[in-house]
Amino acid sequence: MSAERIEIKPVDEVDRAAVEELYRQAGWWRESDRTPDGNRWIDALVRGSFCFVGAFAGGRLIGMGRAISDGASDAYIQDVTVLPAFRGRGLGAAIIRRLVEELRARRIGWIGLVAEPGTEPFYRRLGFAALAGHMPMLLETGEGRP
Repeated sequence: MSAERIEIKPVDEVDRAAVEELYRQAGWWRESDRTPDGNRWIDALVRGSFCFVGAFAGGRLIGMGRAISDGASDAYIQDVTVLPAFRGRGLGAAIIRRLVEELRARRIGWIGLVAEPGTEPFYRRLGFAALAGHMPMLLETGEGRP
């Protein structure tokens, strides 16, 4: 890999195929996620995020993270991932720091996330701690993405 400049910034639009590849490489993509409309749900995912941060190398999306929020008090960070060829360079941490910076600038005081097992040390280094007395839960609907 060359030492090309990497830019981390909030964006309102990204290439659908690049987001799909990030999800695929993270193991979050199911082939059933592909929709007949060309995965336009990815556009809604980006637009519907309170803040979407991309990491770009030479204009190519190589990492992402997003926050969902009510815009008044709480936010959840999710979908933080970096392409395998770019991992180990601190980009995931930089994406999270940029998300937190954007959320704090918008006066969001409560910032949470659900960490995948084994990633807790990474998030602790960034200032996150377990939410004592709470358990993340998910409604199993059996439905995929729209």
